[in-house]
Amino acid sequence: MKTCFSIFALFFFVQILSSKVDCQVTDSCNSNLNLKNKPLFDTSSFHCVSVWAAQNYILRYMQTDTKVWSFVLSAPNSNSFIGMGFSPDGKMVGSSAIVGWVSTDGSSTVKRYFLGGQSPEQVVPDQGNLQLMNVTSSIIAENSRIYMVFQLNTEMPSNRLIYSLGPNGRLPSPVNYQLSQHREHTSTFLDYTSGKSESKTPYANLRRSHGLLNMFSWGIVIPIGAMVARYLRQYDPIWFYSHITIQSLGFLLGFAGIICGFVLEDRLSVNVDRHKALGIFILVLGCLQVIAFLARPGKESKVRKYWNWYHYTLGRVLIILAAVNIFYGIHLGDAGTAWNVGFAVTLFVLFTSAAILEIRMWMTTK
Repeated sequence: MKTCFSIFALFFFVQILSSKVDCQVTDSCNSNLNLKNKPLFDTSSFHCVSVWAAQNYILRYMQTDTKVWSFVLSAPNSNSFIGMGFSPDGKMVGSSAIVGWVSTDGSSTVKRYFLGGQSPEQVVPDQGNLQLMNVTSSIIAENSRIYMVFQLNTEMPSNRLIYSLGPNGRLPSPVNYQLSQHREHTSTFLDYTSGKSESKTPYANLRRSHGLLNMFSWGIVIPIGAMVARYLRQYDPIWFYSHITIQSLGFLLGFAGIICGFVLEDRLSVNVDRHKALGIFILVLGCLQVIAFLARPGKESKVRKYWNWYHYTLGRVLIILAAVNIFYGIHLGDAGTAWNVGFAVTLFVLFTSAAILEIRMWMTTK
């Protein structure tokens, strides 16, 4: 009796454990798609590729008929919409996309959109150049994932693909189907023949140039120039010419970095209004410093001390705002921990050096 009870208990425990494991199953290209609610076309021979590892997006696709391409995009079900766009140039603006979501009441929606601009109002439902076969389109929610199933009527879909993930809990309303701005997106290149997908960071070199130029100029060179003017005045006139040379170099490099930012904003479909506004304000402060240098009064002038206050204050505000905007830019660009740590360490070294020199200057004057 005890033996039978033990066997029964073990069997019951295994069943519970198996059910828990099944609930935690995640999609993978290591096995065929096995859904309870099956798509209206056979997916057993589809190519399968992980197209966005950071968000666990998996794409299955195949040309299933003449001018018919079938797709199944799966992603974690996070109460958000998922999107797959077909782009002529790898950018969001000008692309056409298929977007799907599952509402809280269990109803599902798959719609096509034309991405006419960066604002939600310019993302127009039921528009674009994709010919969606609505009969076979569906959203399937199983095992904590959603599967967006659709077919396109086309000879060859674009291999420049963009993927997006909507904000949590903000699904489109059935009134106008307007999408909220995505919280994450990526751009990839897919070789339909080989099944190889490569992540493309749009304009990676331009992004890097923008970040490095601004970090080096406004965040490093300009503070060093300010330290030269404050702590090396005993080496007159070397300090003056060094200060002018360093600050001129920093301003020119910073100006180039901001121009890169304008070009980058024009080419990317992102909203960086705050970062841009701060950058323009910093550039204006830099221009004012140049004007102040050109219009500086003589040493014996009565207004010289007011000019000094103005010059010092503007310089300090510029340096502080530049540091803030650089960190903000690193955040917007999702550059990673290395950039944050690298710039933070640089600032720490500069701050420590300034503190030591400040203490030394005060001790000398006393």
